[in-house]
Amino acid sequence: MARENPPTAASNAASVRLPDAALHMAREHSEVWEAFQNLGEKASRAGPLDGRTRRLIHLAVAIAVGSEGATHSHARRAGSEGIKPEELEHVAMLAITAVGWSRAMRGLSWVRDVTRARPGARAGEPLEP
Repeated sequence: MARENPPTAASNAASVRLPDAALHMAREHSEVWEAFQNLGEKASRAGPLDGRTRRLIHLAVAIAVGSEGATHSHARRAGSEGIKPEELEHVAMLAITAVGWSRAMRGLSWVRDVTRARPGARAGEPLEP
């Protein structure tokens, strides 16, 4: 089954480019990449949560498991979907009581890698595409 999005798209937003390692995987092992994307889509549609809620949960889980790549990915996608930087940073703050101060602050720094990607950018400013 052919996907609507080319392997350069990380979400429905064409402006979100895949990191080099994922792009390589998508190009070199397209069947594996397609299966992975299909699983993610099926899991997302398996319940009643709306897309915004699912994205914030994906971000929270990425922070909780300590995955820098997934945190960056979900923060980028969230920005492309219109979720504000301060909302993404709030997700990291909420992690304090579940994963501890240092892990939550590590997650916050990963979110800020995306939300404050431009020099001098502040929370609340549009994310860099």
